[in-house]
Amino acid sequence: MGILLTNTVCWRAFERVGLGEYRVGALSWMFRKGKISWDWLLRASVGLLLKKYNISEAVLVIDDTDHRRAKKTSQIWKAQKIYDKKTGGYFNGQSLVFLVLVTPKITIPVGFRFYQADPDLVAWKKADKKLKKSGVKKKDRPAAPAANPNYPSKQKLAHDLVGTFAEQHPSVKIKAITADALYGSQEALELLTGIKGNPQIISQLQKTQLVKFRGKEYTLAAFFQSYAGVPQRIRIRGGEEVEAIIGSARLHVCAHNKKRFVIALKYPGETEYRFLVATDLSWRTIDIVQAYTLRWLIEVFFEDWKLYEGWEQMTKQPGEEGSSRSLILSLLLDHALFLHPEQSARIENKLPACTVGSLIRHIQGEAFIHALRSFVDTEDFTIQIDDFAEKIKTWFKFSDSKKHMNHREIGRLEPTPSLIYLAKAV
Repeated sequence: MGILLTNTVCWRAFERVGLGEYRVGALSWMFRKGKISWDWLLRASVGLLLKKYNISEAVLVIDDTDHRRAKKTSQIWKAQKIYDKKTGGYFNGQSLVFLVLVTPKITIPVGFRFYQADPDLVAWKKADKKLKKSGVKKKDRPAAPAANPNYPSKQKLAHDLVGTFAEQHPSVKIKAITADALYGSQEALELLTGIKGNPQIISQLQKTQLVKFRGKEYTLAAFFQSYAGVPQRIRIRGGEEVEAIIGSARLHVCAHNKKRFVIALKYPGETEYRFLVATDLSWRTIDIVQAYTLRWLIEVFFEDWKLYEGWEQMTKQPGEEGSSRSLILSLLLDHALFLHPEQSARIENKLPACTVGSLIRHIQGEAFIHALRSFVDTEDFTIQIDDFAEKIKTWFKFSDSKKHMNHREIGRLEPTPSLIYLAKAV
Protein backbone atom coordinates (compact mmCIF):
# COMPACT_ATOMS: atom_id res chain seq x y z
CA MET A 1 0.00 0.00 0.00
CA GLY A 2 2.92 2.34 0.72
CA ILE A 3 4.33 1.81 -2.78
CA LEU A 4 0.89 2.21 -4.33
CA LEU A 5 0.20 5.52 -2.59
CA THR A 6 3.68 7.08 -2.91
CA ASN A 7 5.09 5.39 -6.06
CA THR A 8 8.36 4.87 -4.17
CA VAL A 9 10.07 2.29 -1.99
CA CYS A 10 11.03 4.93 0.58
CA TRP A 11 10.34 4.53 4.31
CA ARG A 12 10.20 8.32 4.87
CA ALA A 13 7.50 8.63 2.23
CA PHE A 14 5.60 5.72 3.82
CA GLU A 15 5.82 7.42 7.22
CA ARG A 16 4.46 10.69 5.85
CA VAL A 17 1.58 9.15 3.91
CA GLY A 18 0.67 7.07 6.99
CA LEU A 19 0.76 10.24 9.14
CA GLY A 20 3.17 8.60 11.56
CA GLU A 21 1.24 5.35 12.06
CA TYR A 22 4.14 3.48 10.45
CA ARG A 23 7.54 4.74 11.61
CA VAL A 24 10.78 4.69 9.63
CA GLY A 25 12.61 2.62 12.22
CA ALA A 26 9.96 -0.09 12.34
CA LEU A 27 9.65 -0.32 8.56
CA SER A 28 13.41 -0.47 8.13
CA TRP A 29 13.79 -3.11 10.87
CA MET A 30 11.09 -5.31 9.33
CA PHE A 31 12.74 -4.94 5.90
CA ARG A 32 16.21 -5.84 7.22
CA LYS A 33 15.65 -8.05 10.25
CA GLY A 34 12.12 -9.43 9.96
CA LYS A 35 11.87 -13.22 9.57
CA ILE A 36 10.47 -13.06 6.05
CA SER A 37 11.21 -15.74 3.45
CA TRP A 38 12.11 -13.27 0.72
CA ASP A 39 13.27 -16.01 -1.66
CA TRP A 40 9.80 -17.56 -1.47
CA LEU A 41 7.66 -14.42 -1.67
CA LEU A 42 7.82 -13.91 -5.42
CA ARG A 43 7.63 -17.66 -6.08
CA ALA A 44 4.52 -18.00 -3.90
CA SER A 45 2.90 -14.98 -5.53
CA VAL A 46 3.49 -16.40 -9.02
CA GLY A 47 2.06 -19.75 -7.90
CA LEU A 48 -1.03 -18.03 -6.52
CA LEU A 49 -1.75 -16.26 -9.81
CA LEU A 50 -1.12 -19.41 -11.85
CA LYS A 51 -3.62 -21.29 -9.69
CA LYS A 52 -6.21 -18.50 -9.63
CA TYR A 53 -6.29 -18.12 -13.40
CA ASN A 54 -5.73 -21.83 -14.14
CA ILE A 55 -2.59 -21.26 -16.24
CA SER A 56 -1.22 -24.47 -17.78
CA GLU A 57 0.85 -23.19 -20.73
CA ALA A 58 2.68 -19.98 -21.56
CA VAL A 59 5.44 -18.19 -23.43
CA LEU A 60 8.49 -16.83 -21.59
CA VAL A 61 10.00 -13.50 -22.66
CA ILE A 62 13.56 -12.47 -21.76
CA ASP A 63 14.91 -8.93 -21.86
CA ASP A 64 17.18 -6.60 -19.92
CA THR A 65 16.71 -3.05 -18.74
CA ASP A 66 18.82 -0.39 -16.99
CA HIS A 67 18.04 1.87 -14.04
CA ARG A 68 19.90 5.18 -13.81
CA ARG A 69 21.38 6.00 -10.41
CA ALA A 70 23.29 8.96 -8.96
CA LYS A 71 26.81 9.64 -10.27
CA LYS A 72 28.40 8.32 -7.08
CA THR A 73 26.82 5.28 -5.45
CA SER A 74 29.24 3.55 -3.11
CA GLN A 75 26.54 1.47 -1.39
CA ILE A 76 24.10 0.64 -4.20
CA TRP A 77 24.55 -2.99 -5.22
CA LYS A 78 26.10 -3.68 -8.64
CA ALA A 79 25.96 -0.05 -9.77
CA GLN A 80 28.25 0.35 -12.78
CA LYS A 81 29.03 2.40 -15.86
CA ILE A 82 26.35 1.69 -18.49
CA TYR A 83 26.22 2.72 -22.15
CA ASP A 84 23.28 5.02 -22.93
CA LYS A 85 21.74 4.01 -26.27
CA LYS A 86 19.75 7.25 -26.50
CA THR A 87 22.63 9.72 -26.11
CA GLY A 88 25.67 7.62 -27.01
CA GLY A 89 27.22 8.48 -23.64
CA TYR A 90 27.41 6.64 -20.32
CA PHE A 91 25.64 6.81 -16.98
CA ASN A 92 25.95 5.15 -13.58
CA GLY A 93 23.21 2.64 -12.88
CA GLN A 94 22.02 -0.90 -12.31
CA SER A 95 21.38 -3.45 -15.07
CA LEU A 96 18.75 -6.18 -14.71
CA VAL A 97 17.70 -9.24 -16.69
CA PHE A 98 13.94 -9.93 -16.45
CA LEU A 99 11.77 -12.94 -17.17
CA VAL A 100 8.11 -12.26 -17.98
CA LEU A 101 5.41 -14.91 -18.40
CA VAL A 102 2.91 -14.33 -21.23
CA THR A 103 -0.17 -16.51 -20.84
CA PRO A 104 -3.51 -16.66 -22.68
CA LYS A 105 -4.96 -14.52 -19.85
CA ILE A 106 -2.33 -12.41 -18.08
CA THR A 107 1.25 -11.17 -18.45
CA ILE A 108 3.30 -11.18 -15.23
CA PRO A 109 6.95 -10.79 -14.17
CA VAL A 110 8.24 -14.07 -12.72
CA GLY A 111 11.94 -13.49 -12.12
CA PHE A 112 14.91 -11.14 -12.27
CA ARG A 113 18.68 -11.06 -11.85
CA PHE A 114 21.08 -8.16 -11.38
CA TYR A 115 23.85 -8.08 -13.97
CA GLN A 116 27.35 -6.69 -13.58
CA ALA A 117 30.03 -6.74 -16.27
CA ASP A 118 33.35 -8.42 -15.44
CA PRO A 119 35.80 -5.53 -14.69
CA ASP A 120 38.73 -7.52 -16.12
CA LEU A 121 36.86 -8.16 -19.36
CA VAL A 122 35.83 -4.50 -19.61
CA ALA A 123 39.45 -3.40 -19.14
CA TRP A 124 40.66 -5.94 -21.73
CA LYS A 125 38.10 -4.77 -24.32
CA LYS A 126 39.16 -1.17 -23.79
CA ALA A 127 42.86 -2.00 -24.20
CA ASP A 128 42.21 -4.32 -27.15
CA LYS A 129 40.25 -1.60 -28.92
CA LYS A 130 43.16 0.82 -28.58
CA LEU A 131 45.69 -1.74 -29.84
CA LYS A 132 43.47 -2.66 -32.79
CA LYS A 133 43.08 1.02 -33.68
CA SER A 134 46.85 1.49 -33.60
CA GLY A 135 47.30 -1.37 -36.08
CA VAL A 136 48.43 -4.22 -33.81
CA LYS A 137 47.49 -7.60 -35.29
CA LYS A 138 45.19 -9.95 -33.41
CA LYS A 139 47.93 -12.56 -32.83
CA ASP A 140 50.08 -9.91 -31.16
CA ARG A 141 47.31 -8.63 -28.88
CA PRO A 142 46.66 -10.16 -25.41
CA ALA A 143 43.97 -12.85 -25.31
CA ALA A 144 40.68 -12.22 -23.53
CA PRO A 145 40.68 -13.14 -19.82
CA ALA A 146 38.97 -16.38 -18.76
CA ALA A 147 35.30 -16.14 -17.82
CA ASN A 148 34.83 -15.22 -14.17
CA PRO A 149 31.96 -17.19 -12.54
CA ASN A 150 31.36 -14.27 -10.18
CA TYR A 151 30.27 -12.18 -13.17
CA PRO A 152 27.92 -14.37 -15.27
CA SER A 153 26.84 -13.07 -18.67
CA LYS A 154 23.29 -11.92 -19.37
CA GLN A 155 22.78 -15.08 -21.42
CA LYS A 156 23.70 -17.28 -18.44
CA LEU A 157 21.50 -15.24 -16.13
CA ALA A 158 18.62 -15.73 -18.58
CA HIS A 159 19.25 -19.48 -18.64
CA ASP A 160 19.26 -19.52 -14.83
CA LEU A 161 15.96 -17.61 -14.71
CA VAL A 162 14.21 -19.92 -17.19
CA GLY A 163 15.58 -23.06 -15.51
CA THR A 164 14.47 -21.84 -12.07
CA PHE A 165 10.95 -21.08 -13.31
CA ALA A 166 10.64 -24.48 -15.00
CA GLU A 167 11.79 -26.19 -11.79
CA GLN A 168 9.54 -24.19 -9.45
CA HIS A 169 6.40 -24.37 -11.61
CA PRO A 170 6.49 -27.74 -13.43
CA SER A 171 2.73 -27.69 -14.09
CA VAL A 172 3.19 -24.88 -16.65
CA LYS A 173 4.20 -26.06 -20.11
CA ILE A 174 6.62 -23.61 -21.72
CA LYS A 175 5.62 -23.46 -25.37
CA ALA A 176 8.24 -20.96 -26.50
CA ILE A 177 10.93 -18.58 -25.26
CA THR A 178 11.47 -15.26 -27.05
CA ALA A 179 14.34 -12.80 -26.70
CA ASP A 180 16.06 -10.05 -28.69
CA ALA A 181 19.29 -10.28 -30.70
CA LEU A 182 21.50 -10.28 -27.58
CA TYR A 183 20.29 -13.81 -26.89
CA GLY A 184 20.60 -15.02 -30.51
CA SER A 185 24.18 -16.30 -30.22
CA GLN A 186 25.03 -19.98 -30.41
CA GLU A 187 25.90 -20.07 -26.70
CA ALA A 188 22.60 -18.48 -25.64
CA LEU A 189 20.45 -20.66 -27.88
CA GLU A 190 22.22 -23.83 -26.79
CA LEU A 191 21.78 -22.91 -23.12
CA LEU A 192 18.04 -22.30 -23.54
CA THR A 193 17.55 -25.36 -25.76
CA GLY A 194 18.44 -27.56 -22.79
CA ILE A 195 15.41 -26.38 -20.79
CA LYS A 196 12.91 -29.05 -19.75
CA GLY A 197 10.20 -29.63 -22.38
CA ASN A 198 12.37 -28.43 -25.29
CA PRO A 199 10.42 -25.25 -26.01
CA GLN A 200 10.80 -23.31 -29.26
CA ILE A 201 13.51 -20.63 -28.86
CA ILE A 202 13.01 -17.51 -30.99
CA SER A 203 15.54 -14.70 -31.22
CA GLN A 204 17.13 -12.42 -33.84
CA LEU A 205 20.24 -12.49 -36.04
CA GLN A 206 22.24 -9.66 -37.56
CA LYS A 207 21.94 -9.03 -41.28
CA THR A 208 25.69 -9.75 -41.66
CA GLN A 209 25.30 -13.27 -40.24
CA LEU A 210 26.72 -15.88 -42.63
CA VAL A 211 24.50 -18.77 -43.70
CA LYS A 212 25.15 -21.68 -46.05
CA PHE A 213 22.69 -22.74 -48.75
CA ARG A 214 23.41 -25.42 -51.36
CA GLY A 215 27.12 -25.28 -50.60
CA LYS A 216 27.44 -21.48 -50.92
CA GLU A 217 27.81 -18.90 -48.19
CA TYR A 218 25.70 -15.74 -48.05
CA THR A 219 25.02 -12.99 -45.59
CA LEU A 220 21.39 -12.97 -44.49
CA ALA A 221 20.83 -9.64 -46.24
CA ALA A 222 22.22 -11.02 -49.52
CA PHE A 223 20.33 -14.33 -49.27
CA PHE A 224 16.92 -12.75 -48.78
CA GLN A 225 17.64 -10.21 -51.48
CA SER A 226 17.90 -13.15 -53.88
CA TYR A 227 15.01 -15.07 -52.29
CA ALA A 228 12.64 -12.23 -51.49
CA GLY A 229 9.69 -12.67 -49.13
CA VAL A 230 6.01 -12.54 -50.04
CA PRO A 231 3.09 -10.61 -48.47
CA GLN A 232 1.35 -12.49 -45.66
CA ARG A 233 -1.29 -11.44 -43.17
CA ILE A 234 -0.24 -11.92 -39.56
CA ARG A 235 -1.96 -11.19 -36.27
CA ILE A 236 0.01 -8.94 -33.89
CA ARG A 237 -0.19 -10.29 -30.32
CA GLY A 238 -3.47 -12.00 -31.12
CA GLY A 239 -5.17 -8.72 -32.07
CA GLU A 240 -4.67 -6.43 -35.06
CA GLU A 241 -3.99 -8.02 -38.44
CA VAL A 242 -1.34 -6.51 -40.72
CA GLU A 243 0.16 -7.49 -44.04
CA ALA A 244 3.92 -8.07 -43.71
CA ILE A 245 6.58 -9.21 -46.15
CA ILE A 246 7.87 -12.58 -44.93
CA GLY A 247 10.50 -14.93 -46.31
CA SER A 248 11.80 -18.05 -44.59
CA ALA A 249 14.22 -20.94 -45.06
CA ARG A 250 15.87 -23.66 -43.03
CA LEU A 251 19.50 -22.61 -43.36
CA HIS A 252 22.84 -23.71 -41.96
CA VAL A 253 23.96 -20.80 -39.74
CA CYS A 254 27.75 -20.82 -39.91
CA ALA A 255 28.43 -19.29 -36.49
CA HIS A 256 26.07 -21.79 -34.86
CA ASN A 257 27.39 -24.73 -36.93
CA LYS A 258 23.80 -25.92 -37.11
CA LYS A 259 20.69 -25.64 -39.27
CA ARG A 260 18.18 -23.10 -38.00
CA PHE A 261 14.81 -21.82 -39.09
CA VAL A 262 15.57 -18.29 -40.36
CA ILE A 263 12.82 -15.77 -41.17
CA ALA A 264 13.11 -12.38 -42.88
CA LEU A 265 10.34 -10.06 -41.69
CA LYS A 266 9.40 -6.59 -42.87
CA TYR A 267 6.42 -4.75 -41.34
CA PRO A 268 4.39 -2.15 -43.28
CA GLY A 269 6.40 1.05 -43.74
CA GLU A 270 9.78 -0.62 -43.12
CA THR A 271 12.48 -0.66 -45.77
CA GLU A 272 14.81 -3.30 -44.31
CA TYR A 273 14.25 -6.84 -43.09
CA ARG A 274 14.73 -7.97 -39.54
CA PHE A 275 15.88 -11.57 -39.22
CA LEU A 276 14.36 -14.03 -36.76
CA VAL A 277 15.94 -17.34 -35.83
CA ALA A 278 14.18 -20.36 -34.33
CA THR A 279 15.57 -23.63 -33.01
CA ASP A 280 12.63 -25.98 -33.71
CA LEU A 281 12.43 -26.62 -37.45
CA SER A 282 8.99 -28.23 -37.24
CA TRP A 283 7.03 -25.00 -36.61
CA ARG A 284 5.25 -23.06 -39.34
CA THR A 285 6.68 -19.70 -40.41
CA ILE A 286 3.56 -17.74 -39.45
CA ASP A 287 3.44 -19.35 -35.98
CA ILE A 288 7.05 -18.32 -35.27
CA VAL A 289 6.40 -14.75 -36.41
CA GLN A 290 3.23 -14.41 -34.34
CA ALA A 291 4.92 -15.92 -31.29
CA TYR A 292 7.77 -13.41 -31.61
CA THR A 293 5.33 -10.48 -31.59
CA LEU A 294 4.62 -11.38 -27.94
CA ARG A 295 8.13 -10.13 -27.07
CA TRP A 296 6.84 -6.55 -27.17
CA LEU A 297 4.71 -7.22 -24.06
CA ILE A 298 7.81 -7.12 -21.84
CA GLU A 299 8.38 -3.54 -23.01
CA VAL A 300 4.84 -2.68 -21.84
CA PHE A 301 5.65 -4.25 -18.47
CA PHE A 302 8.86 -2.19 -18.21
CA GLU A 303 6.93 1.02 -18.91
CA ASP A 304 4.24 0.27 -16.30
CA TRP A 305 6.79 -0.88 -13.73
CA LYS A 306 8.97 2.20 -14.13
CA LEU A 307 6.06 4.66 -14.10
CA TYR A 308 3.76 3.28 -11.42
CA GLU A 309 5.35 0.61 -9.26
CA GLY A 310 7.86 2.49 -7.20
CA TRP A 311 11.25 0.88 -7.72
CA GLU A 312 12.46 3.36 -10.37
CA GLN A 313 11.64 6.45 -8.29
CA MET A 314 13.27 6.61 -4.83
CA THR A 315 14.75 3.24 -3.92
CA LYS A 316 17.95 3.87 -1.98
CA GLN A 317 18.18 0.76 0.18
CA PRO A 318 21.90 -0.20 0.15
CA GLY A 319 23.51 -3.56 -0.44
CA GLU A 320 22.33 -6.73 -2.18
CA GLU A 321 19.45 -7.21 0.24
CA GLY A 322 18.30 -3.61 -0.18
CA SER A 323 18.13 -3.78 -3.97
CA SER A 324 16.67 -7.28 -4.34
CA ARG A 325 14.11 -7.08 -1.54
CA SER A 326 12.79 -3.68 -2.58
CA LEU A 327 12.50 -4.94 -6.16
CA ILE A 328 10.54 -7.98 -4.92
CA LEU A 329 8.14 -5.63 -3.11
CA SER A 330 7.67 -3.64 -6.31
CA LEU A 331 6.87 -6.79 -8.33
CA LEU A 332 4.48 -8.01 -5.62
CA LEU A 333 2.48 -4.83 -6.16
CA ASP A 334 2.26 -5.71 -9.86
CA HIS A 335 0.93 -9.15 -8.89
CA ALA A 336 -1.47 -7.75 -6.29
CA LEU A 337 -3.25 -5.68 -8.93
CA PHE A 338 -4.40 -8.93 -10.58
CA LEU A 339 -6.38 -9.69 -7.40
CA HIS A 340 -8.42 -6.48 -7.59
CA PRO A 341 -12.11 -7.45 -8.00
CA GLU A 342 -12.56 -5.37 -11.16
CA GLN A 343 -9.40 -6.78 -12.76
CA SER A 344 -10.30 -10.36 -11.82
CA ALA A 345 -13.82 -10.01 -13.18
CA ARG A 346 -12.58 -8.63 -16.49
CA ILE A 347 -9.96 -11.34 -16.96
CA GLU A 348 -12.29 -14.20 -16.03
CA ASN A 349 -14.97 -12.89 -18.42
CA LYS A 350 -12.50 -12.46 -21.30
CA LEU A 351 -12.80 -8.65 -21.32
CA PRO A 352 -9.86 -6.23 -21.78
CA ALA A 353 -7.89 -5.96 -18.53
CA CYS A 354 -7.45 -2.59 -16.82
CA THR A 355 -4.18 -0.71 -17.25
CA VAL A 356 -1.85 -0.47 -14.25
CA GLY A 357 -2.19 3.32 -14.15
CA SER A 358 -5.99 3.31 -14.11
CA LEU A 359 -6.11 0.59 -11.45
CA ILE A 360 -3.73 2.47 -9.17
CA ARG A 361 -5.65 5.74 -9.56
CA HIS A 362 -8.87 3.88 -8.76
CA ILE A 363 -7.38 2.30 -5.62
CA GLN A 364 -6.02 5.68 -4.50
CA GLY A 365 -9.54 7.09 -4.90
CA GLU A 366 -10.95 4.19 -2.89
CA ALA A 367 -8.43 4.91 -0.10
CA PHE A 368 -9.52 8.57 -0.02
CA ILE A 369 -13.22 7.61 0.20
CA HIS A 370 -12.42 5.10 2.95
CA ALA A 371 -10.70 7.85 4.96
CA LEU A 372 -13.70 10.17 4.55
CA ARG A 373 -16.12 7.48 5.69
CA SER A 374 -14.02 6.78 8.77
CA PHE A 375 -14.48 10.45 9.76
CA VAL A 376 -18.18 10.65 8.95
CA ASP A 377 -18.98 7.48 10.91
CA THR A 378 -17.49 8.86 14.14
CA GLU A 379 -19.57 10.81 16.66
CA ASP A 380 -16.86 13.41 17.37
CA PHE A 381 -16.45 14.33 13.68
CA THR A 382 -15.07 17.83 14.31
CA ILE A 383 -12.46 16.58 16.77
CA GLN A 384 -11.35 13.88 14.32
CA ILE A 385 -10.97 16.43 11.50
CA ASP A 386 -8.95 18.77 13.73
CA ASP A 387 -6.70 15.90 14.81
CA PHE A 388 -6.25 14.89 11.16
CA ALA A 389 -5.36 18.48 10.21
CA GLU A 390 -2.73 18.62 12.95
CA LYS A 391 -1.18 15.38 11.73
CA ILE A 392 -0.95 16.78 8.22
CA LYS A 393 0.85 19.86 9.54
CA THR A 394 3.23 17.62 11.48
CA TRP A 395 4.11 15.17 8.70
CA PHE A 396 3.89 17.42 5.65
CA LYS A 397 6.13 20.29 6.70
CA PHE A 398 7.19 23.17 4.49
CA SER A 399 10.75 22.95 3.18
CA ASP A 400 13.16 25.81 2.45
CA SER A 401 13.71 26.51 -1.25
CA LYS A 402 17.15 27.36 -2.63
CA LYS A 403 15.71 28.67 -5.88
CA HIS A 404 14.78 32.12 -4.60
CA MET A 405 17.07 34.89 -3.35
CA ASN A 406 14.68 36.61 -0.93
CA HIS A 407 16.59 35.41 2.16
CA ARG A 408 20.11 35.72 0.73
CA GLU A 409 22.39 38.56 -0.39
CA ILE A 410 22.35 38.84 -4.17
CA GLY A 411 25.53 40.98 -4.26
CA ARG A 412 26.46 44.40 -5.69
CA LEU A 413 25.57 44.48 -9.42
CA GLU A 414 26.67 47.94 -10.70
CA PRO A 415 29.77 49.81 -11.96
CA THR A 416 32.36 51.15 -9.52
CA PRO A 417 32.98 54.92 -10.07
CA SER A 418 36.70 54.72 -9.31
CA LEU A 419 37.14 52.07 -12.04
CA ILE A 420 35.25 53.84 -14.81
CA TYR A 421 38.49 55.35 -16.17
CA LEU A 422 39.84 51.87 -16.82
CA ALA A 423 36.82 51.01 -18.93
CA LYS A 424 37.28 54.25 -20.92
CA ALA A 425 40.97 53.50 -21.45
CA VAL A 426 40.14 50.02 -22.82
